[in-house]
Amino acid sequence: MPKLSRTLLSAALVLALPTFAHAAEPAQAVQPASQSDKTFMALADAYFDGFYFPNNPTAATTAGIHRYDGQLENASKAGIDAQVKALRDWESRFAAVAPKTLGEQVAGDRELLLNSVRGQLLTLTVIKPWEKNPDFYSSGIASSAFTLMARKFASADDRMRSLVSREKHMLDTLAAARTNLVNPPKIYTEIALEQLPGLLTFFQNDVPAAFVDVKDAALRKEFDASNGAVIKALDDYQTWLKSDVLPRSKGDFRIGADTYRKKLAYDEMVDTPLDKLVAIDMENMRANQREFARVAKELDPTKTPAQVLADLAADHPPGDKLLDTFRASFDKLIGFIEDKGIITIPSKVRPILEETPPFMRATTFASMDTPGPYETVAKEAYFNVTLPEAGWDKQRTDDFMAQFSYPVISSVAVHEAYPGHYIQFLWMHQVDDRVRKLVGANSNAEGWAHYCEQMMLDEGFAQALYPNDPRQQKLLKLGQLQDALLRNARFIVGIKMHSGQMTFDQAVDFFVKEGYQSRGVGLIETKRGTSDPTYLYYTLGKLEILKLRADLQAKQGAKFDVHRFHDDFMRQGFAPIKIVRRAMLHDDSAPL
Repeated sequence: MPKLSRTLLSAALVLALPTFAHAAEPAQAVQPASQSDKTFMALADAYFDGFYFPNNPTAATTAGIHRYDGQLENASKAGIDAQVKALRDWESRFAAVAPKTLGEQVAGDRELLLNSVRGQLLTLTVIKPWEKNPDFYSSGIASSAFTLMARKFASADDRMRSLVSREKHMLDTLAAARTNLVNPPKIYTEIALEQLPGLLTFFQNDVPAAFVDVKDAALRKEFDASNGAVIKALDDYQTWLKSDVLPRSKGDFRIGADTYRKKLAYDEMVDTPLDKLVAIDMENMRANQREFARVAKELDPTKTPAQVLADLAADHPPGDKLLDTFRASFDKLIGFIEDKGIITIPSKVRPILEETPPFMRATTFASMDTPGPYETVAKEAYFNVTLPEAGWDKQRTDDFMAQFSYPVISSVAVHEAYPGHYIQFLWMHQVDDRVRKLVGANSNAEGWAHYCEQMMLDEGFAQALYPNDPRQQKLLKLGQLQDALLRNARFIVGIKMHSGQMTFDQAVDFFVKEGYQSRGVGLIETKRGTSDPTYLYYTLGKLEILKLRADLQAKQGAKFDVHRFHDDFMRQGFAPIKIVRRAMLHDDSAPL
């Protein structure tokens, strides 16, 4: 199933909670000032209800719309061709609306939808993951099953019925792969083969475990048959990839500079030339490296930065205290945010901290799982943290826990929860604009969370957290800088690897030498970059937000207030920063 970069926001980017202890000033609502506004919003509704959700059932389930829970995306060539034809029609319909006839907010919605459609067309007709990426099919069907397992929006029996129906369609998806896949890049086939054992275990163990409460014997028998058929089909798919596809996988994963520019323009509304983007990021990377060296030298002038970083990794809680440590960090973060007036926290309801589900532990260390904007039943938000396994020896446990040093725990909690993703999700509850609820940019969502990591330290969080411990203050800064350098490296690798200026092996080396990462992390990050070319959006968004803040501060002078700036930013939803600039600064210049 297509993973489209700027269309419906995933469950990890949307939240609706029912109880608010104190409300912030409402986010800007769509109040059509003209008949043109009303006509366009009706057209947007027709797009979502008449085209998008029926053609993307998994995304509908994620968003909290459950009319399509028993359906699955049509992965056949005929289905993809039909979707392309429909998208071209929607592109024409949105483009035909003159933006000058619309109010500012609705004109922004038109631009969001038009770029979203064009981004989908670019993916389906130029990038073509359905033709090049075997994992597109196998991980796609697992993701679709997960959406029915993750949240208890209906009874276990009802969700199992939907899953049985969806699993029957999964056989068609895997059959379509055998027809559609043409000369995949070798790295894509290798990644799919790496993923498949875990996907098989997922359907063998985790899917049945999620429905243990189902008592209907006939339904369980039907599920056993459909789930068994999917397991067999995946096993056959794995054999086929090994014996047939891998030997002939000689394609190129690179999308090329021209497609990269278009993708960046459609997904993030950034049209800065690629060479200038590289220069901007390199300048920021060099500044982060200089600061890293300075802080490391202050910590221990006898050690190299890498040795100081190793000391940082060794300072972590026991594995069985990890959840408690994260939970305790919330009190300190919330207290600092409220004392310093960083941002309005719209609800006192906190995310539920829990261990990462088994089928996600191999690929994620920490994540926020929140319900879609139209979910009316399963409205809890979960902060998932992966714990070391009980059977591991001390060495393996220590190696695993190195990523959860106390400074890193604080940084992760900032990024995922306070004031990062979770607070932005809370604000989305107040956005009364269907387009802004469903369409957004990664450079906004991930850019905001990454901006928060630096902003909180700039505002004095390290001193507040460790008032009498300068060493811990410096370690906290060092951890933040290492994360920043990782994102700097993604920025360069994405552009240079996909524009043919950097090989895969050179990209791995870049993560190690310039991003201050281990070789194992560099390899994983480079693999991700082969199919996520614009994962520059973390640093891109952070720099855009910092520039917006600086420009607004220059304009307002002494009247500038950081609390008001953050609240006003939240009111814009997940829109690309260029649209946010128009609303907050009345400036249509480039956001970088």
